[in-house]
Amino acid sequence: MGLIDPLINYRKLSKLRESLIKVFTEEKIDFFIGIDSPDFNIGIHKALKTNLTNKNIQIVSPSVWGWRQNRIKLIKKYIDLTMCLFDFEHNFYKDHNHKSIHLGHPFSNLNKIDRDTTLNNKNLSSNKKYISIVPGSRKSEIQNMFPTYVEFMKKFSEKNKDHIFLIPVADNKTMDLVQKLSNDLNANSVIEQNSMKEFLSISEFSVVTSGTATLESAILGCPPIICYKTNFLNYAIISRMLKVDNIGLPNLLLQKRYFSELLQNECTKESIYNASKDILLLKEDSKNIANTLKAKLQGVGFENAAKELFLI
Repeated sequence: MGLIDPLINYRKLSKLRESLIKVFTEEKIDFFIGIDSPDFNIGIHKALKTNLTNKNIQIVSPSVWGWRQNRIKLIKKYIDLTMCLFDFEHNFYKDHNHKSIHLGHPFSNLNKIDRDTTLNNKNLSSNKKYISIVPGSRKSEIQNMFPTYVEFMKKFSEKNKDHIFLIPVADNKTMDLVQKLSNDLNANSVIEQNSMKEFLSISEFSVVTSGTATLESAILGCPPIICYKTNFLNYAIISRMLKVDNIGLPNLLLQKRYFSELLQNECTKESIYNASKDILLLKEDSKNIANTLKAKLQGVGFENAAKELFLI
């Protein structure tokens, strides 16, 4: 939900978009399929509709249902079909008379990894309990969130010596940043690349920066405490545009605040610690919740979605 980072790179992104529009126009393409990056792609959708008679398709809907809802006017005008990952997005478009389909999400086929297998592969003790800490992937996101997570881990470990914190990271740069920010962490922790699924599969619960990882955690039976904190300017702008009560994907799909959400000033070591006291109660029903979420993520699939291209 950041605004500042794209603005910093606006000139570079704008030049790239202009070059793509030039190529597509010269080639007189029949279809343009934009994947994710809706704010980048809408400029291409608009330019092509102005100059050509091609069909525009957007795969992965913008969060127009949640904020900046005025964008629906541009979407209806310049995009012929939106393929949605989530059913609530498809329902939003139906209410606004825009052609869309519920493509579905790959997490509908996501399953836990066997605990013993993970413990053996990661050289972890079966006598310990585990908590996943997922700080996000963007540098600014980690810088805003991880110091609070470190303070929570310190507080939690004071009375829970048998717990180990598992911190999955995406790449070397992320690992370096997380290690730097956790220099004074005196709690037991493991930081490792490409281990999200394994870590979540064996954790009692997770502390997760809002995003797709919250959904992955819930589906893997690891109840998430959903957190989000950004710089003051970002939040001042975004909070005034929000049109939904919940921001966590599992809560949006369940249509209720099932998992804790701690935003901005509410996201403190104390509030995360207090939420952790109650979240283990959700563990008992985690399998049923996971199955409910997976069912909601099942869409028409890519084969049927491809057929729709010839009907628009």
